[in-house]
Amino acid sequence: MKRDFTGPLEAYIDRLKSTLDKISREEINGFLNLLVDALEAGRNVFTLGNGGSAATASHMAVDFNKGLSWGKARRFRFLCLSDNLPTLTAYANDVSYEDVFVEPLKNFLESGDLVIAISGSGNSRNVVKAVEYANAHGAVTVGLTGYDGGLLRKTARHGVHVPIRDMQVTEDLHMVLDHLAYSVLGAYLPDEDSGANHG
Repeated sequence: MKRDFTGPLEAYIDRLKSTLDKISREEINGFLNLLVDALEAGRNVFTLGNGGSAATASHMAVDFNKGLSWGKARRFRFLCLSDNLPTLTAYANDVSYEDVFVEPLKNFLESGDLVIAISGSGNSRNVVKAVEYANAHGAVTVGLTGYDGGLLRKTARHGVHVPIRDMQVTEDLHMVLDHLAYSVLGAYLPDEDSGANHG
């Protein structure tokens, strides 16, 4: 017997579409500008998050380090703090899970670097703690959030907020934001041999 999931699948797609329409274009444009600023200044870009947001943080790193760097006149310098599992588990085991992102930042963060913190709820303490440290040490901080934005939306200097109380839709649209940046900036950034200068 063939099952009919048409109703719930249409409802999910409708939630995705309607929420995407509600995301601030000004916030997205600001985020794209911060990425280009970091590239042009040769700054490191750190990404971090838990669970599905960790996967998004890692996906962003490969998209920018390879997809938006190979063949381009300038290369991004993304470091995903969720990717180094031995370091993460060492801090989680020996110090606390609350410190798994802030402690690696103490090794590498320099003033002016960009920190992209991803949290659906906005209330992951290890994410917020890393942003607090980054703010205090001259970094540029961006929070990608959902729900009401939580503490992260209040703490990060900049942000893109997905206004829905639904973790799956929030995570979906954080990935859309990554691929939107990939597409828009890929067309904007000059290739190695083009000599183009976008002003």
